[in-house]
Amino acid sequence: METFMAAAPAGSCFSSFLLLACGTLVAALLGAAHCLGLFYQLMHKVDKASVRHGGENVAAVLRAHGVRFLFTLVGGHISPLLVACEKLGIRVVDTRHEVTAVFAADAVGRLTGVVGVAAVTAGPGLTNTVTAVKNAQMSQSPVLLLGGAAPTLMQNRGALQAIDQMSLFRPLCKFCASVRRVRDIVPTLRAAIAAAQSGTPGPVFVELPVDVLYPYFIIQKEMMPATVPKGLMGRGVFWYLENYLANLFAGAWEPQPEGPLPLDIPQASPQQVQRCVELLSRAKRPLILLGSQALLSPTSADKLRAAVETLGVPCFLAGMARGLLGRNHPLHIRENRSAALKKADVIVLAGIVCDFRLSYGRVLSRNSKIVIVNRNRKEMLLNSDIFWKPQEAVQGDVGSFMLKLVEGLQGQTWAPDWAEELKEADRQKQQAFQEKAAMPMTQHLNPIQVLQLVEETLPDNSVLVVDGGDFVGSASHLIQPRGPLCWLDPGAFGTLGVGAGFALGAKLSRPDAEVWCLFGDGAFGYSLIEFDTFVRHKIPVIALVGNDAGWTQISREQVPCLGSNVACGLAHTDYHKAAMGLGARGLLLSQDNKDQVVKVLRDAQQQCRDGHPVVVNILIGRTDFRDGSISV
Repeated sequence: METFMAAAPAGSCFSSFLLLACGTLVAALLGAAHCLGLFYQLMHKVDKASVRHGGENVAAVLRAHGVRFLFTLVGGHISPLLVACEKLGIRVVDTRHEVTAVFAADAVGRLTGVVGVAAVTAGPGLTNTVTAVKNAQMSQSPVLLLGGAAPTLMQNRGALQAIDQMSLFRPLCKFCASVRRVRDIVPTLRAAIAAAQSGTPGPVFVELPVDVLYPYFIIQKEMMPATVPKGLMGRGVFWYLENYLANLFAGAWEPQPEGPLPLDIPQASPQQVQRCVELLSRAKRPLILLGSQALLSPTSADKLRAAVETLGVPCFLAGMARGLLGRNHPLHIRENRSAALKKADVIVLAGIVCDFRLSYGRVLSRNSKIVIVNRNRKEMLLNSDIFWKPQEAVQGDVGSFMLKLVEGLQGQTWAPDWAEELKEADRQKQQAFQEKAAMPMTQHLNPIQVLQLVEETLPDNSVLVVDGGDFVGSASHLIQPRGPLCWLDPGAFGTLGVGAGFALGAKLSRPDAEVWCLFGDGAFGYSLIEFDTFVRHKIPVIALVGNDAGWTQISREQVPCLGSNVACGLAHTDYHKAAMGLGARGLLLSQDNKDQVVKVLRDAQQQCRDGHPVVVNILIGRTDFRDGSISV
């Protein structure tokens, strides 16, 4: 202002008066603002001497919600919340890539019912998580992503690692919020966690700028000059910053409820349940398809299993419902699903959607009466009235619906020949698998035979993590999960690279279980470096790498269709040696020790029990086992 006045033309009385009047008015307004600011600080108890910081508020909410693990890749934007979590006994597990941190949180959310939490730094730290967040959205996993951000006052001004993070994550998350004051951390996080677990579970994102996480004295030092500047404009800016800072920290440490908010879980109406009961009661060849939603809280896996057994209806299991009935249960049908769906007269799609996995609904018979149950109405009606039409579409919790269905049917049974017919088709398929396993290979190992030996070796307390294309696709036919919530796959997004993160979250959630990871050699490239993470954090897992030196699932289509194997070739890399270089244990299975497959697997188990992560590099040949499968 003083500079501007000095430059005014001499003799310009009106101009000088106007400037003087404006200056006086601005000074008066700034003085009033300063007084109001001091009053505001007094009323809201801004403790300028406190060493407390917003990270402590974050940690308190996480602990109150039962969070035991925080997955991260460290960054200066988020250091306060990491330190605070450590002090409150929340285990901070740092990974070598942010995407792994979110995959690990996803696994925790799926296996425990408690929201999985990952915290990453701003900008590239957050952009590195996009694939995992989208995967969690499509897999309906309750995940809380905490992201650092530039200071609130410096956003949109070219600050370090500053981008429009909210626009990036709004399409991927059920709930997105940017915290602008320290006192808003607690209510925002409580709302976010409730949103992640309510309705259809999914990821949520909370942005935490630097100035709501660090202590007052650090932010004051960075934001404020050491002394009040001279000059009207300088004093005005100083007072503005002072009041901005006061508002940022006002009420920061006042007591607030930190525990969980009530969850909103949709339930089927009694009328809908009754109509479905009547449909099933008239069925001759009923069939149930159970998906991951059936395993969500509040229904326990034990109650759901009892309900399925009481119903006595043959069923196919998918996603996290795999293993619900254990191994070789008479009601569990594993093969020839399309043929079974064409024969069924009533089909219950319980947490299953008609996407590409059901050929968009085209595999459903027009003569079948379809009951579909799902928490998400949009997904429930996907492709309906195009390729299929539901008789009853029930928006509600799948597990609760199944229990009510049993109550309504009151022990009704169906002719056993229907289940036996489907089981016989299973047995014929298994016989065909045995024949393929017995086929000799001139070079490397027969993957079908190897997988059958893995099936025989797996203990009852194992959790299976699968990450890959051809090798993993074969494993889904040959290896049976030992129980519910014991099979972790990418889900509908078809994401490669989930393996290390899923294994990390699974082992921490179930420390007494043996975690076995089945990798294709292509997919293993994403996870290899995380064996450093496993070693540092003492996370013993077993990785079996089906190494056929290629992206075989793609090559199987690309070569006959387009006449070239370009970009599909890899090498028989010594993955076991690479893992050893990271401090893990490594074993090799090849033609040279083809008669010792079980022994090598047992050795891997023992080393895992001794606390070491293990990589078993399995050199395999190629078979026609999955000819006809597609990857687009």
